[in-house]
Amino acid sequence: MTERAQGSRRFLRKLSQTAGLPPGTLVHIGEKKVEHPRISGIVYDADRVFEQDIKEVSEIRVLLAQPGVKWIDIDGVHELTILEKLGEEFKLHPLILEDIANTEQRTKLEDYGDVLYVVTRWFELEKASGRILSDQISLILGRDFVVSFSEKEADEFASVRQRIREGKGRVRSMGADYLLYRLLDSIVDNYYIILEPLGERMDDLETRLLEDASPKILPEIFDIKRELLFLRKSVWPMREILSSLERGESPLISAETRVFLRDAYDHTIHVMETIDIFRDMESGSVETYLSSLSYRQNEVMRMLTIIATFFLPLTFLAGVWGMNFVTMPELKWPFGYALAWGVMLVIAAGMVVYFRKKKWL
Repeated sequence: MTERAQGSRRFLRKLSQTAGLPPGTLVHIGEKKVEHPRISGIVYDADRVFEQDIKEVSEIRVLLAQPGVKWIDIDGVHELTILEKLGEEFKLHPLILEDIANTEQRTKLEDYGDVLYVVTRWFELEKASGRILSDQISLILGRDFVVSFSEKEADEFASVRQRIREGKGRVRSMGADYLLYRLLDSIVDNYYIILEPLGERMDDLETRLLEDASPKILPEIFDIKRELLFLRKSVWPMREILSSLERGESPLISAETRVFLRDAYDHTIHVMETIDIFRDMESGSVETYLSSLSYRQNEVMRMLTIIATFFLPLTFLAGVWGMNFVTMPELKWPFGYALAWGVMLVIAAGMVVYFRKKKWL
């Protein structure tokens, strides 16, 4: 059983523990990927940037009271008491907190009126095995703040953070909705980073298939197909999320930001098309493997048929001369044995010439 299948079974076992509990009950479902959650905050506007590592959740109040856009980033979602305190500070709906704690959520967008809640996934490649690993990313957009949750302490949005610090682009002059767009755009850009090595693996597999269709290649083909299916299950809803944000009527999204969301939506379309092309190529690789296997079997059968055809007339002559009737004149000839070999060799040579003329050999 694959690690991903084992993870799905563990998830179902944990999910069954929540059966019968009231909606909004906090239960952490998933792996504990950090020892202790880490909280950091950034407050910025066109003129200044202020950053702070937050030790206590109550410190967030000071940040929220400041003018400008506030970005609170939390790494680690397994400590439920911290989630409860964050929910109180930002006045979040209990269902949002429940979804944050359940790290096996599907990619989705939910509108709670005063906040927008987005669940998506961040992908990375495991260098040793080439397997795709994923972490749940939860994003909450308010009037002047964005809260991001990730499962582990890895700065997925380092490029956005750096642009805020250096004042590059529009991010410092725009609102919280533009920050949400930049975070979603980083996630979409990450899809390209994941697809590139997958494409290289597929090219390598095709080359090996053409050179030698070894049975060891088939499991690799199906592994890539599973990875592509896993990616597609996240990219497809992301496309719908960006479409809803761009075309929706939420007052939290400005008209100026919708233009950029449309561009990110176009990128997801391109990613989806690339994934579909890769899936078609993988299906073609399976067909190539089966065709190569069938060709090799046909080659073996052809050689066996040719060998059997060679020996058919020779076996007939050996059978005739092996009957040992007394009246057979060949049994008394001094050169009968040599003559029998000569006839057989002439027949075999004639068959070789004929087969070569027909291009069967």
